[in-house]
Amino acid sequence: MSRNRSADQSFYLQKQHLDREDPVTTAPPDNDVLWARALVKAHQGTPALRGVSIGVREGEVLAVTGPRGSGKTSLLDCLSGLSSPDQGEIWFNSSPVHTLARAARERLRRERFGYVGPEPQLVPELTAAENVALAPLLAGTTRKEAATAAAEWLERLDVADCAKRRPAELRQDQRQRIAVARALAHGPSVVFADEPTAPLHREARDQVMRILVAAARSHRITLLLATHDPAVARYADRVAAMADGRLATPVTARQAQAAAAAASPEPPTAAGATAASAVASKTAPPTATEPSAGQPPTSVEEDPDRCSPTSV
Repeated sequence: MSRNRSADQSFYLQKQHLDREDPVTTAPPDNDVLWARALVKAHQGTPALRGVSIGVREGEVLAVTGPRGSGKTSLLDCLSGLSSPDQGEIWFNSSPVHTLARAARERLRRERFGYVGPEPQLVPELTAAENVALAPLLAGTTRKEAATAAAEWLERLDVADCAKRRPAELRQDQRQRIAVARALAHGPSVVFADEPTAPLHREARDQVMRILVAAARSHRITLLLATHDPAVARYADRVAAMADGRLATPVTARQAQAAAAAASPEPPTAAGATAASAVASKTAPPTATEPSAGQPPTSVEEDPDRCSPTSV
């Protein structure tokens, strides 16, 4: 499944629609596939995001952590185009998402984004294979390509024997694995995973996370995780902690890299790498390994000087 990224970007730029009076300002750095500045969002008058700025590199695994109600889901919903911020900017591959009309945002989500939620949300009338094939079909692939991709990802997630069964016939953990397969089947650029292992026991959680991270690294997929589970956050390259709608303890990428280098003279592992190793991996893609429990991820939040935590 080939992608013409420049053509897609031109489409979104041409189709942009000013839903509000926010000015379109300078595009983010080239190495930030997803970038947001000063996001503000409220739900029925209750603040959910209070000026959040964040940037994510291509192929990076970023975990957004925090207690329930801290704004994790609201942040992922805005970044993925599922909802619009009340204020602020969102950019994907140097194209403004915050100015897109609803139809253009939906096309962006179908073709370039994948999503996994805490509940599988499968189509009950379709079999497991048909549910997974639905994503590549909606993205414009042929039926044969969609069926092949569905079979491949069902096999990787160890639910190939469920291919012809409908969701009601399956266990909760099987349905969640199928939802993960659906999020990956169309070859997205970014996968948003909101508590993706919530319905899974520990062994299944670790298997699903290893597959998600391995797919991100081998296919240069950017993976954004929202989780309050420290065991899930350990799989990320970076961690952005949220509290009360804000990113807690702001730290720039440069400061975090210096702190990590001072704390550990040994090179970081692939799954616990800092932002610097994520950039270096472009020349030699790392293999996905399970992070060491004794090596916590680096915490990198918003850069108050540049509104992107990924400056180097």
